[in-house]
Amino acid sequence: MCGRYASTRSPQDLVQLFQVTDWRPEEALAPSWNVAPTDTVWAVLERIPREKDESAAAERELRPLRWGLVPSWAKDPKAGARMINARVETVHEKPAYRRAFARRRCLLPADGFYEWQQVKDEATGKPRKQPYFIHPQDEQVMALAGLYEYWRNPEVKQDDPAAWLITCTILTTEATDTAGRVHPRMPLALTPDHYDPWLDPHHQDTDDLRALLTQPAEGHLDARPVSPAVNNVRNNGPHLLDEIPS
Repeated sequence: MCGRYASTRSPQDLVQLFQVTDWRPEEALAPSWNVAPTDTVWAVLERIPREKDESAAAERELRPLRWGLVPSWAKDPKAGARMINARVETVHEKPAYRRAFARRRCLLPADGFYEWQQVKDEATGKPRKQPYFIHPQDEQVMALAGLYEYWRNPEVKQDDPAAWLITCTILTTEATDTAGRVHPRMPLALTPDHYDPWLDPHHQDTDDLRALLTQPAEGHLDARPVSPAVNNVRNNGPHLLDEIPS
């Protein structure tokens, strides 16, 4: 799974990296070295403008979404806390995800992600979980494959900005390379040549979409042990990425 990650790029950098054409500067997010479930995160997505026909070209947007997908049919948004990940093997057929898989796909920019490995504590002799920060060797941004969904709050008036909650989930796959030595699952990052077909809401062929979700090649990730301070969601800052003796 992927339960924490780091996302510190500025929106201006993300607009350039992902060729975004629609971004609202007032929707600012601070950099985070400890992104946790239910946090608001940056997402790159494509939507057809409301005033245009369904056949019109979609516009690429950078938007803040809440991490933890809430299905449109959910009775309340609490379900989102349990739906931070979707397995790539079954995402296209699960009731909570299949509609979003067909039309509402996104990319979640990340510097890297955290996973935990059980090790023996030398001081106590007892097992403990050691966090690792796993990231691209070249330090390039990771474009994590994701889905997003709308949830209508029935207790809020239609014209209220709070009437709609937009949430997202991260797709995970079998871990390879360095990540596989730490945890059996990992978030699936797309390569730049797959950004356009993945984001395009007109692209709805399930088999074609699944073909984009290929397992990452080996040899591109590094993992380093980091402080257990990352275990506490209240801790944040670049020091969380510092390597510690393993």
